[in-house]
Amino acid sequence: MITVLYPWALLLLFLPFVVRRFSSPVSGLHGDALRVPFLHEIARINVLSGSLWGSPSGEGKSRNWLILYFAWFFLCLAAARPLWVGEPVRISNSGRDILLVTDISNSMREPDFSYQNQRIDRLTAVKLAADGFIRNRPNDRIGLILFGTRAYLQSPVTFDKQAVLDILWSTDAGMAGQSTAIGDAVGLGLKNLRDEKASSSGKVMILLTDGENNDGSLSIPDVLKMAKDENVKIYTIGVGSENRMIGSFFGISVPVTDGLDEESLRRLAAETKGNYFRASDTKGLQRIYQEIDRLEPSLDEEQFVQESKDLFFYPLAAALFIVLMLFVLRKRGY
Repeated sequence: MITVLYPWALLLLFLPFVVRRFSSPVSGLHGDALRVPFLHEIARINVLSGSLWGSPSGEGKSRNWLILYFAWFFLCLAAARPLWVGEPVRISNSGRDILLVTDISNSMREPDFSYQNQRIDRLTAVKLAADGFIRNRPNDRIGLILFGTRAYLQSPVTFDKQAVLDILWSTDAGMAGQSTAIGDAVGLGLKNLRDEKASSSGKVMILLTDGENNDGSLSIPDVLKMAKDENVKIYTIGVGSENRMIGSFFGISVPVTDGLDEESLRRLAAETKGNYFRASDTKGLQRIYQEIDRLEPSLDEEQFVQESKDLFFYPLAAALFIVLMLFVLRKRGY
C-alpha cells in the first residue's frame, strides 16, 4: 500500500493556478521584478516552438507551461513524502523477564546425578534442565547470572535465547571461585532487573544452589528486603542428593552433609511469593523447571509492525529530470 506522510503538501499543487489567476503578468524581466539566480538563463530556454516566457505562439506557451507544471507536480509529490507500507506483521512481546541465577562453585562438580545411565555432575544436570526451560519460553526475555565467590552477570535479560544457552553450556564449575555468595548474586540480579526496566508484573528470578551463603557482602535478609521493594518473585532450587554416602578410609560408607541452607532458600521463596524446590536427581530437576514453567506462563502481548520504504526520491528525480531536459534542449537550440 502506498500512502503519503505529509498530505497537506499536496495543497501546493494548486499554487501555480492561484498565482496565475490572481497576479498581474510582469511586462519584462527588468524594473521592479524580483531577481533570482539563473533567471535570465531560464528565460532564454526554448522548447520546440519558442520561449518559455512570452512565447509568441499560444499553443507553444501552453505546452511550455504544462511541462513546467509537471516538474512542480513531482516536487509537491516528493514534499508529501510518499511511503510504501507493507502488511502488518505480528511480533511477540513478553511481559515476563526471567533471570537464572546459577551456582557454579566448586561443589557443583559433585557427580551425584545421572543421565541416560551415566554419572554426571550437578552443573551438567542443571544445564540439561535449564536448556529445556529456556527453549520452552520463546516469548520471554531470559538472563543469566553465574556465581561462586563472586557473582557475574553473563547476560542481561534478552530475547536472544541462543546466546544465553551458549554461555550456559560453556560454563565449568569453579570458574567463579570456591565459595558461595548467594546474597551478592541475588543482589546483582535485582539490580539488573531494575536497570532493564522489567515489567512490574513479570519480574522472576530462579535461584539455584547447592550450598549456603558463606561469602560476599550481602546477607539473605538484605536481599530479601530488596526483592520485596522491587516486587521480584524468587523461585529457589536446592541441588544435591539428600542421602549421599561416601566410602571412608576404613571402607565404611558414611553419610555426607552438603551444607545446603534450605531454611534461607525457603524463606527467600515464601516471602517473595515464589516456591522452594529440592532436586536430588536429574529427572526431579527437570520436573522442577517444568513446574516453574507452568506456574509462570508467558504473558504474550500481541504487537504488530509494518515495514515501510520511502519513495520520495522517485518524484524528486522526475522533477529534476524535467528541469535538466529543459536546459539541455535550450543548449541544443530547440
